[in-house]
Amino acid sequence: MSANQTKQDPIQFAYWVPNVSGGLVISNIPQRTSWDIGYNRKLAQIAEKAGFDYALTQIRFTAGYGADNQHESVSFSQALLDSTEKLKVIAALLPGPWNPTLAAKQIATISHLSEARIAVNIVSGWFRGEFKAIGEPWLDHEERYLRSEEFIRCLRGIWTEPSFTFAGDFYRYRDYSLKPKPLSPLPEIFQGGSSRAARDMAARVSDWYFTNGNTPEGVKQQIDDLQTKAAANHHSVKVGLNGFVIARDTEKEAKEVLQEILDHANPEAVKGFQHEVKNAGSASPEGEGNWAKSTLEDLVQYNDGFKTNLIGTPQQIAERIIELKHAGVNLMLLAFLHFQEEVEFFGKEVIPLVRELEKKQR
Repeated sequence: MSANQTKQDPIQFAYWVPNVSGGLVISNIPQRTSWDIGYNRKLAQIAEKAGFDYALTQIRFTAGYGADNQHESVSFSQALLDSTEKLKVIAALLPGPWNPTLAAKQIATISHLSEARIAVNIVSGWFRGEFKAIGEPWLDHEERYLRSEEFIRCLRGIWTEPSFTFAGDFYRYRDYSLKPKPLSPLPEIFQGGSSRAARDMAARVSDWYFTNGNTPEGVKQQIDDLQTKAAANHHSVKVGLNGFVIARDTEKEAKEVLQEILDHANPEAVKGFQHEVKNAGSASPEGEGNWAKSTLEDLVQYNDGFKTNLIGTPQQIAERIIELKHAGVNLMLLAFLHFQEEVEFFGKEVIPLVRELEKKQR
């Protein structure tokens, strides 16, 4: 599918599953969001009804930055699939703790249990302390993406080939046959990252490329680079962009909520997060990557969601989403302060405006 064709398609919506404690901001502001399964089952049902296409579970192995408790991503994804009928759930996988054999088997089974509504997000890893804590080797920046690329090639090969053989730097297979294969359509493969290595990998092997929050101009530069490389590889890849939504009746109310989040930020936790992510970004050869240009205020939201500026009235937010679509974004990956009620509000007040604007511009 060409880039022009995908721009004609309706923009899709996903939400971050709060399967870790603390919500999606490093702030002590009171939140009605909960990380428990009861809250998340109801949230998934609300999101499905509101018009969301995907939910993305998070993978964390160690506490920190307000996320003291974490549910494992794959099993949690299955629980959400059991609670819904149409919603697709993207399970985060971290090469190292997972290998392609286990991941391929798990996801193939869930594909059958969920009628092909499972997808995966391959997380190359940015938190060195987490790898150290669980006894996993810490690879340098380029090697992490090379391993993730092999991981994806192995997943796809195991899922599609009757007898899979592979000899790479990180994984090896000889005549491996997985049965049953996943149902059709095969699980989509997402990946994240804003570095050159991340875009290069997506341009070769991934179905979807997630990037941190950004302006329409900033994200367009990344997307143009990505799509030029993908075309040279005869590959097709779609783009998801992170954003933190504060939708209120007036712009003043929305900005006051943002300021309250920032006023209640946990400075020690934010600075600790900043230290880790800056190390991860500076490890790339070009010295850039996720969070390379993030301020301390940006980092109060884990993935630069404030930068996307989905803060204001429903009309303002819908118009900004259309701007981002014109820049080449195919999916908005969204976080909220109070997830259940705000996802419901977004579905009632923002998504219909987005659809109206899309119709006018066809």
